[in-house]
Amino acid sequence: MTDKPDLGALFGATPAETFLGIDKCTDLQRIEASSAFIGAPGATPYGSVGAYCRNAPDALRRATSALTANIDRHNFDLGGRIFPDGARRAVDCGDLPFDAKDFARNRQTISDAIRKIVRCGAVPILTGGDDSVPIPMLEALGVTGKRYMVLQIDAHIDWRQSHMGESFGLSSTMRRASEMPHIERIIQVGARGIGSAHSDDFEDAVAWGARFFTAHDIHRDGTAPVLELIPEGAEIVICTDVDALDPSIVPGVIGRTPGGLAYHHVLDLYKGAAACGRIAAMDFVEYVPEADIDGLGALTTAGLISAAMGLLARQDLASRAR
Repeated sequence: MTDKPDLGALFGATPAETFLGIDKCTDLQRIEASSAFIGAPGATPYGSVGAYCRNAPDALRRATSALTANIDRHNFDLGGRIFPDGARRAVDCGDLPFDAKDFARNRQTISDAIRKIVRCGAVPILTGGDDSVPIPMLEALGVTGKRYMVLQIDAHIDWRQSHMGESFGLSSTMRRASEMPHIERIIQVGARGIGSAHSDDFEDAVAWGARFFTAHDIHRDGTAPVLELIPEGAEIVICTDVDALDPSIVPGVIGRTPGGLAYHHVLDLYKGAAACGRIAAMDFVEYVPEADIDGLGALTTAGLISAAMGLLARQDLASRAR
C-alpha cells in the first residue's frame, strides 16, 4: 500500500470549501458570527520575492478538511467543543482580491474588509499572506474610536523604517503600528536568531515603549510575565507570524530558525489575553505551503486558528449575556 489513508473518511468528513467546514459568508456587511475567517494573499510584498504566501489561506482550509465531521467533538485545547451551546459560530468570508502591481489598492481592500467585519460585531481573523498584511488591518481599527494594544508573536521584531525602498513591507509592520494614534501599547514575543532588524531598530522600539520577550525568555520563564503586562479590560490585537513557532512544528516558513515557541506557548498567550481583556482582531501570516513538510505547518497553524475561534465564540457569548 503506497497511498496515504484518508483518515478524514474514517470520521465521516466530507469535502469542504471553508475552514473547518463552517458556513460561508460572502456579504461582509451582513455577518452574524463571533469571528470571520478571511484570506488575504498579500498586501505589500517585496519585489525580490513577490507574494510568496499567497496560497496559505486555501492550504489552511485544506488542513482542516479531515475534521469537518468532528467540529462538535471535545477539543482539549479548549476544554470543550470549539463552539459551545448558545455561541455564534465563525464564518469563512473567502479570500480578498490581490493585485500584484497595485499595493496601495491591496492595502485599501484589506482595510475596507476589516472595517466591514468590525462594524458587524465580528472579530476578524485575517489570514495572510506575508507579514505586510497586518498593517492595513491595524490601520482599519482606527475608525472604532478605541485604543488598542498589540500582542505580536513573531521571530522578528519588524521595526525597519523601510526595506528595499518599501516602508509598508513585512519588515516594517510594528514600526507602522507604533505610528498609529490608536495603538497605545506593543508587546512582542518570540524573537530569536538573526533577523532583518538592525540594533538601532531595536533601540527605537525600546525607546517607543515596546516590551520584548524573546523565545528563550518564554522557554525559561513561561508566558506569565507577558500576560502580567496586559491591562485588565484592554482591547487586544494579536498578530501571529507563524515563524515564531519552532520549525519542528511549522517548517513551512521562509526562514527556519531553531529555538522557536511551542504550540502551547502560543495557545497560552491566546488564552491569557482573552482572560485579561477583549481580543478585537487577529492575524495569522507567513505560512508558506510550498516550504512545508507533509502539511505539518498547516496542521499546527490551523489548530491555533481553531482554538482562537473557540475563544472568540466564548468571548462573544459572554458579551451577549451581559
